[in-house]
Amino acid sequence: MNRYFATVARGLETIAAKELENLGATQVTPDFTGVHFEGDRSLLYRVNLWARTIFRVLVPIAEFPCRDADALYRGVQNIEWSDYLSPEQTLAVRCTGGNSKLNHTHYSALQVKNAIVDQQRRQFGKRSSVDSREPDLQINAHIYGDQCILSLDSSGDSLHRRGYRPAMGIAPLKETLAAALLELAEYDPNLPFVDPMCGSGTLPLEASLKALKIAPGLFRDQFAFMNWQDFDRSLWRQLCQEALEGQLDELPAPIWGSDRERAAIDLATTNASNCGVADFIQLKQMDFSQLEAPGDRGILICNPPYGERLGNTEELGGLYKQLGDTFKQRFKGWTAFILTGNKELAKRVGLRASRRFPVENGAIACTLLKYELY
Repeated sequence: MNRYFATVARGLETIAAKELENLGATQVTPDFTGVHFEGDRSLLYRVNLWARTIFRVLVPIAEFPCRDADALYRGVQNIEWSDYLSPEQTLAVRCTGGNSKLNHTHYSALQVKNAIVDQQRRQFGKRSSVDSREPDLQINAHIYGDQCILSLDSSGDSLHRRGYRPAMGIAPLKETLAAALLELAEYDPNLPFVDPMCGSGTLPLEASLKALKIAPGLFRDQFAFMNWQDFDRSLWRQLCQEALEGQLDELPAPIWGSDRERAAIDLATTNASNCGVADFIQLKQMDFSQLEAPGDRGILICNPPYGERLGNTEELGGLYKQLGDTFKQRFKGWTAFILTGNKELAKRVGLRASRRFPVENGAIACTLLKYELY
């Protein structure tokens, strides 16, 4: 069994840990902005293919003391890099963390790169080139205290970039955060789902992918582990084929997205087409005041503007009051959720939240408010 580390947004570690367990991971341990876990190569591929709430999967290969730049250089040189990288391949190094002597991540990354290419020159008389955009081997160096953990990045581009969403509106949710909100809301694909302020469609699209059992990784052509020397192409093809065969042909329950802006619905429609769910979900230009519940029970999640990125806080008070009124009058029997980064606006909803989940939307501290509508 191999050790792995999944990076996640702060506050979503427990959700990601549960997702990893469901994918078959063992020894799952949440940490700050990440989750440690164990599994075989098949699990590594499966997590990259299926994970909805994590950013990337790192594979630790060494841990050593690094009080300063010289110790960092020596520790990297002690690794046999020909096991991972040939001079004909490209590399990139990303560094996080630091200590009193290594407090500039770019400089620390440069030390790691120099140690690797100097070893290559001695062994082969030539060295790998650096490619910061699409390297064959992406290396992560994390410095904490007087220690360094070196890992290989198996994902490459962050997993939140599914590949289906080139069309984005203003202040869009990350796909990983949208998927995490669905988990916090305990979204059941057998119940109708509504997002009345869907923007470019991230929430209804993530709900449809979950409901149709579509693996997010199927939208990507490339993962970093595909360039590794031990890449098992037949295993990867098998996992992708199993994912394709497990997809559903229809939604268990309807999924709706609406927005008052025509441009937003156009973006959402484009994204729905890109991920192959345009024929399954319903997207409509509609003001929230016109919304009616499409059933006796269901889940409603919305991410209204809260003055941080969109709109004006004073002007938004009426919108939040309207949300609360509409919930009470038209969505009895439903469970509604509002993601907001503004406590004063949340009070204007006029309903008592049964639960509050702290989450972060980028650098903004937010709360997911749950309302049980009886």
